[in-house]
Amino acid sequence: MRLIIIGPQGAGKGTQAILIAERFGIPHVSTGDIFRANIAHATPLGTEARSFIDAGELVPDSVTNAMVLDRLQQPDAGRGFLLDGYPRNAAQSDVLGDFLASRGEQIDAVILLDIDEAHVLERLTHRALQEGRSDDTEDAIKRRLEIYRESTAPLIDYYRDRGVLRTVNGVGSVDEVAERIMAALPG
Repeated sequence: MRLIIIGPQGAGKGTQAILIAERFGIPHVSTGDIFRANIAHATPLGTEARSFIDAGELVPDSVTNAMVLDRLQQPDAGRGFLLDGYPRNAAQSDVLGDFLASRGEQIDAVILLDIDEAHVLERLTHRALQEGRSDDTEDAIKRRLEIYRESTAPLIDYYRDRGVLRTVNGVGSVDEVAERIMAALPG
């Protein structure tokens, strides 16, 4: 299975990605984890990414693409993967599609965790209190949702047009959402 999970921050992507990856025996490929690993190991890509992050800039698609595609070439991703946090825009989707096509592969499904902004604000505010996260202020959350709407939300139509989008209600218990995802996946 080659899967992508998308949705706004706070939709439960990370939690569901771990469950899905375990279920199918595929790696959960999180761009956040990839960035942290490359930066911690001071790889050339990590050093390049860090220079942008330290300057308060977004890491360019070229660096992100290189990190993700390198990760997808690791042996454990040979039978499939679940991407979480990538692609974030249509340009990254095109690069991913071209990479997979060059290997005779394609995305099997894109899981959209559909959740309204009120639930996202509630979840992230609760998470901030539970985990002591200073980055989950209401203003910061609203800004991240705005960035999601501008850059990532257009992927919904991109993947719908390709016939691989599976929209799943992201509101409910972890188990309820997991059951909905499994029912929506092909095969």
